[in-house]
Amino acid sequence: MAMHLPSGKSRGRRQPMAEINVTPLVDVMLVLLIIFMVTAPLLTAGVPVNLPDSRAKALDQEQEPIQVAIDEQGQIFVDDQPVTDATLGTSLEAIAGRTDGEGKPPQIFLRADKGLGYGKVMQVMGELNRVGLNRVSLLTNATDG
Repeated sequence: MAMHLPSGKSRGRRQPMAEINVTPLVDVMLVLLIIFMVTAPLLTAGVPVNLPDSRAKALDQEQEPIQVAIDEQGQIFVDDQPVTDATLGTSLEAIAGRTDGEGKPPQIFLRADKGLGYGKVMQVMGELNRVGLNRVSLLTNATDG
């Protein structure tokens, strides 16, 4: 690091300092990175489901959809609340009674574990159709390529 020493030959003008101290910037960025790394796993809530992969792009949504999830054991969750096969129909009928601003039933997001049998997913979709919840989106993990 070069230092400018005053001498008697100076004409009254000082050279501008051309170095920028980036240490505080790096310190702040590292602290923010650590904060985001710690809080990001805490933001994911819900039932852990191993979703299949897809290349489809995400849909735009106006209101919060109803989440229906089926885990790897076949347990069904409606908005993170476990329901049995016997009570699934009544839970979905209560949801079907709600409408959005346009008089349509709410949007349903169906998440099912990729190792789950096809019959269990079709059973839930059949119940959704029976109660009139026809706006169903099947969720997948997005993949690149």
